[in-house]
Amino acid sequence: MKAVWKHYLNASLILKITIALILGVAVGLIFGEQAAVLAPFGDLLLKLLTLLIVPLILFTMMVGINQSSIGDLGRMGGKVFIYYTLSSAFAIIVGLTVASFLQPGVGMQLQGNETFDVPENPGIVSVLLNIVPSNIFTAFTELNLLGIIFIAFAFGIALAYMRNSTELGSLGDHLYKTVNALNEMTLLVLKAVLQYVPIGIFAIMAKTVGNQGLDTLFSLGEMVLVLYAALLVQIMLYVLLLLVFKINPLDFFKQARTPMLTAFVTQSSSGTLPLTLNAAKNLGLSKSLYGFSLPLGATINMDGAAIRIAVSAVFAANLVGDPLSISEMLMVVLIGTLASVGTAGVPGAGIVMIATVFVQLGLPIEAVALLTAIDALVGMGATGLNVTGDLVGTTVIDKNEKKRQTV
Repeated sequence: MKAVWKHYLNASLILKITIALILGVAVGLIFGEQAAVLAPFGDLLLKLLTLLIVPLILFTMMVGINQSSIGDLGRMGGKVFIYYTLSSAFAIIVGLTVASFLQPGVGMQLQGNETFDVPENPGIVSVLLNIVPSNIFTAFTELNLLGIIFIAFAFGIALAYMRNSTELGSLGDHLYKTVNALNEMTLLVLKAVLQYVPIGIFAIMAKTVGNQGLDTLFSLGEMVLVLYAALLVQIMLYVLLLLVFKINPLDFFKQARTPMLTAFVTQSSSGTLPLTLNAAKNLGLSKSLYGFSLPLGATINMDGAAIRIAVSAVFAANLVGDPLSISEMLMVVLIGTLASVGTAGVPGAGIVMIATVFVQLGLPIEAVALLTAIDALVGMGATGLNVTGDLVGTTVIDKNEKKRQTV
């Protein structure tokens, strides 16, 4: 038994995750809904990853801020915001283009008995106000990522001021060493959690496949295939972007594949954040950059969800036999981009965004109820792409910053 455990620990993490995925699909197909008995093992993985989110963001950002100047942070922050905005808008264009070519939903009809209650969209103003938490502990317990980023930034700046102060310099240096030690300790805990990831992924995959079954996939398979085709096109564009910035895509995906697969299975960009931060560390990216760009991206940058909005809009329009016009497609780009920010941090954000866009465009809200049947199937691919987009943007900006420093 000891030899088996040692072999497991030494095996490649991606190999273990791949085997877990395959076994999970097989168990789900064989046992169906009975595979739900494995759910607690998947829930445990999500709890372990969620446990690490607060200390990772808090300590990584504080250490990163103290390794860069305020000017550098401001410049990088501007680049991150511009990239995330343009990336989401472009992802919607990709989704509209692919869906307009493949035309999902043509020939299908709504039965007229589907119902769906449109969830409340908090809106951009609410999201912006939520950046500043009224209670530091509430921000932690509610996993308000924007609030945690603000807290880490504020205290990181204060720590940098202390270290440069003649009166508080010694105290600041001691505090920085403590924060740095806490950051390293958190990474050690993450290293242990990584060994459990394959087990949790196996359980989640078995439960998801068991609940969805093949009937749902066959009934709305065309919609699923079109969405995944659009996601593949977006990944190809990511590869092109990496090549433009002279970044080896193979080296990138070697580190990115673990958070990509984990996000795919768990359908949680936030829950995968510890693994995404670990991938950025392994890629050699600047801690001062990825410490805030990745938590921010997990909150507002949703390329996969943006593509999902576009494909769903084309699908719904085709259901009622009224294809989207060019002007309506432009509205999808505008509203979808704003919605991807406005629904940040909302559970089931994909469905919330789709419902928001449908209401604004006058598309049949009943189609949203139909799309919820494949929510898990499309949510998996969309979430995987969300995480990929965050890492690609951070890697590209890091390369641009390092190039700037050498000039």
